[in-house]
Amino acid sequence: MSSVTVAQFAAELNMPSNILLDQLKSAGVNVKTVKDFVTDSDKLKLLGSLRRANGEGNKKDQKIVLTKRKTTEIYQADAKGRSRTIQVEVLKKRTFIKKDQSRYQVDGLDISSVKPQSIDNLNDNKVLSLPINNVDDNTLGKDSIDDSIITKQNNESIINLTEDNNMASNRHESKVLPIIENKVQGFNKESDKSILISKSQIMKNPKNETNIRRSSSQNHAIKPKNEKLLDSSNKDDSRKFAENEAAALREMLVRPRKVVSSPDNFSTSKPLGKKNLANKKETKSSIVSKKTLKSSDVSSNWSDENNRKKLVEKDRKIGVHSDSEEWKVVGVKSSKSSNGKYSRSLQNNKGNVANQQQEFISRVINVPETISVAELAHKMSIKAAEVIKNLMKLGQMVTINQVLDQETAMIVVEEFGHTAIASRIDDPEIFLDISSVSNADSIQRAPIVTVMGHVDHGKTSLLDYIRRTKVTSSEAGGITQHIGAYNVRTDIGSITFLDTPGHEAFASMRARGARLTDIVVLVVASDDGVMPQTREAINHVKHANVPVIVALTKADKSSSANLDKVKQELITEEIIPEEYGGSVPFIPVSAKTGDGIDILLDNIILQSDVLELKAQVDSPAKGIVIEASLDKGRGPIATVLVQSGTLKKGDIVLVGATFGRIRSMLDENGNSIEKAGPSIPVEIHGLTDVPSAADFLVVLSDERKAREIALFRQGKFRDSKLARKQSDKMESIFDNITDSSVQVLSIIVKSDVQGSQEAISSSLLKLSNNEVCIKIIHAAVGGISDNDVNLAIASNAVIIGFNVRADSIAKKNAELNNINIRYYSIIYDAINDIKQAVSGMLIPEKKEEVIGLVEVREVYSISKIGKVAGCMVLDGIVRKDSRVRLIRNNVVTWTGQIDSLKRFKDDVKEVRSGFDCGITLKGYSDIITKDQMEIFEIREIARKL
Repeated sequence: MSSVTVAQFAAELNMPSNILLDQLKSAGVNVKTVKDFVTDSDKLKLLGSLRRANGEGNKKDQKIVLTKRKTTEIYQADAKGRSRTIQVEVLKKRTFIKKDQSRYQVDGLDISSVKPQSIDNLNDNKVLSLPINNVDDNTLGKDSIDDSIITKQNNESIINLTEDNNMASNRHESKVLPIIENKVQGFNKESDKSILISKSQIMKNPKNETNIRRSSSQNHAIKPKNEKLLDSSNKDDSRKFAENEAAALREMLVRPRKVVSSPDNFSTSKPLGKKNLANKKETKSSIVSKKTLKSSDVSSNWSDENNRKKLVEKDRKIGVHSDSEEWKVVGVKSSKSSNGKYSRSLQNNKGNVANQQQEFISRVINVPETISVAELAHKMSIKAAEVIKNLMKLGQMVTINQVLDQETAMIVVEEFGHTAIASRIDDPEIFLDISSVSNADSIQRAPIVTVMGHVDHGKTSLLDYIRRTKVTSSEAGGITQHIGAYNVRTDIGSITFLDTPGHEAFASMRARGARLTDIVVLVVASDDGVMPQTREAINHVKHANVPVIVALTKADKSSSANLDKVKQELITEEIIPEEYGGSVPFIPVSAKTGDGIDILLDNIILQSDVLELKAQVDSPAKGIVIEASLDKGRGPIATVLVQSGTLKKGDIVLVGATFGRIRSMLDENGNSIEKAGPSIPVEIHGLTDVPSAADFLVVLSDERKAREIALFRQGKFRDSKLARKQSDKMESIFDNITDSSVQVLSIIVKSDVQGSQEAISSSLLKLSNNEVCIKIIHAAVGGISDNDVNLAIASNAVIIGFNVRADSIAKKNAELNNINIRYYSIIYDAINDIKQAVSGMLIPEKKEEVIGLVEVREVYSISKIGKVAGCMVLDGIVRKDSRVRLIRNNVVTWTGQIDSLKRFKDDVKEVRSGFDCGITLKGYSDIITKDQMEIFEIREIARKL
C-alpha cells in the first residue's frame, strides 16, 4: 500500500494543501497537518465524500445500445464468367445515453415538459412548458392550439410507440402520448398534465408569459385546478370543463398537417408488450394522433436516419446550412448545370469565401536529414513549383523529385516564413539512447595514451622499447602508416598506447587519436626540433583539451644546447615546461639506451591518477573503431578500443552502418580472447561489412533492432551523399561550361586498412588544380577484384593498390584492356607518382628564347620573289623554321616567320655567326638597309606541381 503526505497529494492534484486538508477532514480521514500521510483507502474515502456532495453517488448507467443486422446478396462474375452469389452482412450499432434532467432546469422549468418543435415552427426558437390545468380559453387561441404539441407523463401506465419491426433509434427520452379517453373520464391526482406553447403565441399575448412563469415556478407535482373543482360542490361543472377541453384537444389531433421530424429529436421506444396490446380499443382520433405524433416527433427507424444523412450530404454539396435564421453560403464553387453552363446563383452571395484570399498560417516544419522537393512542399502546404522557384532564386537548380539536404531544406522553410526544426522523427537510433542507460558501478581503468609527433622522430621506436618488441623493423620504409593500439602491462600499472603515423597524409588519424585519448605524449627529436607535424599535433591537443607530456627523443645523440633550443621552440607554441613555471613535464628519453623511459611511465601513471579515470565493467560494452580492414579469408575486421563495459565473444554489436555477431576476438599479439574490458584494444571478426574508422560500437541484445538501425543509417548516408553530389554537380555545371579544358584523372584506391585508404584519398584530392582534376571513382578496403577492373575500364581510371594485390582474373582483364594497376607499400611513393602524372597533364609553359641577331646590309628586288635582304649574322644562329622580329631604330615593327634562307644560291637550314645569307620574310617586304632582325624560338617547358 503506497502512502503520500497531504502536501504531496495536493501537489499531484494541483490544488492548495490547506483546502485538501479540510476536504480530508470532512470526509472522516484522520489527518491534522499537511505532513500526515494519506493511504489509498483514505483517497477512496475522500472520493466517495466528494461524489455524495456533488450528487453523483447513486447515478445508474443510463446507456442504451441498439444494433441492426442487415443481410443482402450481390451477384458477381468470376474469372471464368460464372456468376457467384456473395452474402453481404451490414452491422449498425448506435449507443444512446440519457442526459441528466437536472442540468436543464432553469428557474423552476422542468426539462421533462419541454419537447423540440417541428420544422414547421422554425421561427419559434423556444418552446415552453405550461400545465394544462392552468390554461384557459383566453390563454390559448386557435393558432395556439394548432401549433402546440400535447404530451402527458403518467407514472402508473406508460404506452411506448414503436415501428413495425420493434426497433427504435433515439437520443433523448421521449414523453408518452396521453390517452384521450382517460382525460375525459377524469383526472388522476398522481399524474402531471402539461401542454407546450410556442414562443410566437407568447409574443402575441404578453399575459401568457406571466402565467407561464408563475406556473413554472411551482412544483411539478402541482394539483390541477380541476381537482380543486372536484373537491368543491360544483363537480358537474368541472366535468363539463374537462370534456370541452378534451374535445378541443381531440379536434386538434385529428386535423391533418404536414410534419417533418427534427434531426435532433429522437425518442427511446420499446416493443409493445401484452399489457399495451390490451389497450387497442381506442377511438379513431386517438389512433390518428398516435400515427401523427410518431411520424412527426419520433425518428425510430433506420431509414429515417439514412434520409437525414442524405439530407445533410445534400446540404453540404449545395454549400448551405440552417443553423441560423437565414441560409448561408459556406464557400462552394458553382455547380455545372445539365446544359453545360455554370450556375451563377451562388456567385454573388456575400458569404462565398472562394474569392477571399487564404490567410497565411505559420507552421512548424520537421525537416529530416534528407527530403525531396515534393515532400517539402507538401509539408508547407504549397505547390512544388513555388519551392523550385525559391531554390532558383537561391542559385540552385532542382527538380520536383530531387533530394535536398537538411541545411538547404531548412533555409527554404525559413524563406517561406515557417519555423524549421531538425527532426529525428521515426529515427530508430532513439532506441540506443534508451538502452544505453546503465546503473553498474564504475571502477578505475587504465589510461589511454596517444603518442604523436613528426615522422621519423622515434615514436614507434619508443613504444618498441616499452613493449620489448621490434615493430619498427617490420614496417615498410621504416615509417608507421596506420594507427596501432597496444596494451602494456608494467610494474606500476597497465597502460594502453595508441601509435599514430607522423606523415602529413595521416592528419585524420592523428585527430582521431587525440579524440580517443586521455593523455598525449608529444615526441620531439632533440636533434630536429619542432616540425610541421609537431605543430599539427599541438593543435590537436589544444582542441581535444587533454594533458600532454613532452618526450625529447634521441637524447643520447644530442647535447644540452640542443635540448634548450627545442624547449624554446615549444615555448613559442605555448607548451611551457614545468621548470619554467608551466604544467607540461619535459622528459629526455632514448629508445636505444632506455634512459628516461621509467620516468616517462611514472609521469603517465601519475597523470592518470590525477584524472581519476573510471569506467563501468558490468554493463554492455561501448567502444570506438580505431582501424578496419578486409581479409580475404576472415572477412571484415575491425580494431576496436573498448571504452566502457565488457565486450564478449558472441555479442551482437552495432558499428556505424554495419552490424554482426562477434565470432572471434584477438588481442594485439594475435592471441584469441573471450572478453575485453575498458581501455583494452581488440580485433573483432563477424561484421557484415567493413566499418569506417571512428565509428562507435554498441552492444545490443536484439539482432533485429541492430539490423534495423544499420539499414536506417545506410539509407541516411546514401541520401545525404546523393544530396551532396547533386548540389556539387549543380554548382559546378556553369564552371564546366565556361572552362571545358579541365582534364580529369580518375583513380580507384584499394588499401589494406580503412585509415590508409582515407589518407591516400585525401592526399590525392589535394593535388587537384585549375587544369587537372583528380576524381576518386572508388575507394575501399580489400584486394583488387574483377569488378574494380571493370569499373576502371568504364571510367578510364588508374588503379592504386596500397599493400594489396589483384587476383588472377583481375590481372588478365586489366592486361587485355590496358588498365594500369600500380602497387605501393609506402605512401610517399604513391603520392609522388600521382603528382608526376598530374604534372604531365598540365599545359606546358611556353617561353621565348633569342638564338641570333642579323643586320640587313643590302636589299635586292627580284621580280618573281620580291625583296630579298642580304644579311650578316652578327650573333648566334639563324634557322629556317625560326621566328623573326624586325627592329628599325630600336623599335619592333613586325613579327613573323622566315620564308626562305639561302647562302649564295643554295637553300640552307641554318647559318651561324660571321656568315652572310639571304632572307625573305613570309608576307612582309618593307625592308630597308640598317634594319636588324632578332631571331628567336618558342620552347615549351614542362610544369611541375
